[in-house]
Amino acid sequence: MNRTDRLYGLVEELRAVAPRPRSARWLAERFTVGERTIRRDIDALQQTGVPIYAEPGRYGGYVLDKRHTLPPINFTPREAIAMAVALHALAGTPFLDAARSTLHKLITVLPGYDVEAVREVAARIQLTATPSPSPGPHRRILAVAEQALHRRAVLVLDYVDQRGAPSRRDVEPLGLLGSDNQWYLVGWCRLRAGVREFRLDRIRQAVPTAEVAPARPFILRHSGSARTSLDCFGNADMGLS
Repeated sequence: MNRTDRLYGLVEELRAVAPRPRSARWLAERFTVGERTIRRDIDALQQTGVPIYAEPGRYGGYVLDKRHTLPPINFTPREAIAMAVALHALAGTPFLDAARSTLHKLITVLPGYDVEAVREVAARIQLTATPSPSPGPHRRILAVAEQALHRRAVLVLDYVDQRGAPSRRDVEPLGLLGSDNQWYLVGWCRLRAGVREFRLDRIRQAVPTAEVAPARPFILRHSGSARTSLDCFGNADMGLS
């Protein structure tokens, strides 16, 4: 279990038994980590405003004050990114102000350490046209590419170029670009030692690896008139433009 999932789990465990306490030892055994790790996690949650306090005594431990918390929401960073993309489709409609308000509410329920992860990935996804209800082709490849982008996992692609020549590429995902039926994976191609765009309908297979790609500064740019940036998390007014 990674740290983000463990932090969510700690909150839900304490919420489920409140107002009874859970000791650091009990939580450590529950999440198969050391007591020191649990104390660091509780401290991180407290710093983000989660109302957890320590109850002293032989049968004491950590307690979550349910009176000052929202009902379980459990947004993960990937779910927050999906919400940002969906809300952004409302730009240019009468629902824009409501979308801004919804996005602001979404951000306020995310712990600070998740907001940074969401902002970083959301800034690397663009829509070049208004999404349609059609699911479009290559959904599986698109899902693999999106997850690899989120995890910064190196992908092994079986790719066919525009001349029909097949090749196998190790690619570091940098971004996604597209609309409902045509998507491109933008990545650092190790075979070509440079940034390349891979049409998803030409990717025969995409296999994520356990290797984490090195951080590479990159700004998505598109020459089309329908360029739409999803860097909405970087705007001070929580706007969608």
